[in-house]
Amino acid sequence: MIQRALAIARYWWSYRFFVRSAIRNDLRARYARSKLGLLWALVQPLAMVLIYTLILSHLMSAKLPETDTVYAYPIYLMSGMLAWTLFSEAVGRGLGIFVEQGELIKKVAFPRALLPIIALGSATVNGLALLSMMLMVFLFLGHWPDLHYLWMPGLMFLALWLGLSIGLLFGLMNVFFRDISQAIPVILQFLFWLTPIVYALSMLPPEYHSYFSWNPIAKLTAAFQDVILYRRNPTELHLVYLSGIAFIFTALSAGLYLRVKHELADHL
Repeated sequence: MIQRALAIARYWWSYRFFVRSAIRNDLRARYARSKLGLLWALVQPLAMVLIYTLILSHLMSAKLPETDTVYAYPIYLMSGMLAWTLFSEAVGRGLGIFVEQGELIKKVAFPRALLPIIALGSATVNGLALLSMMLMVFLFLGHWPDLHYLWMPGLMFLALWLGLSIGLLFGLMNVFFRDISQAIPVILQFLFWLTPIVYALSMLPPEYHSYFSWNPIAKLTAAFQDVILYRRNPTELHLVYLSGIAFIFTALSAGLYLRVKHELADHL
């Protein structure tokens, strides 16, 4: 059993240069002929933070519970935007990975299970770049990190895992039904506004709070806001809940892939 596991590990390790090259090529293709390159991945979330801060900062700062931080709302907003950007980026990478790598799938013999790793690597690079930029903003605002930031690697992985598992499931469907790639961004827009990122849940009447318990992304953004703004541990039950959802979507994606893997090349 151990020998078989080691043999599988060596087999996967032998493709490490292929995965590294595929991630690098993916990033280059996304920012080809761009002077700013990866910085464009930071512009949209930071622009949204700036717009909402300028418009809502005075109103929202007094509405955030359990904090007396001067720049509470910008930090609250950036924390939620970080979680959302990681999640939505991973969804997008998973959604498009099979179609975007269609020529590779049809012409090159390699384990198709490496595609999620390539998508995860690309999303991770963008996520780390965004985190680095936001940390610089936090330091500029005088909001220094503490020991609770030790949760950040795990939370980032959870956000990427959850988004990628969902994206891969719909990405496989997208190979056969291309309308899915048009529908998912619309659904994500609705989901963004159904998640307490721009506003605080405390602003809404209590009778509506129960509806947000069904939104896993609300729990995800709350975990980032707990660590970054409120300097406290995230709710462990929420992390277990999110991990369970990610595992379910991962299993569904794997099951669907095994069912349609022989038909992928014909539809790409």
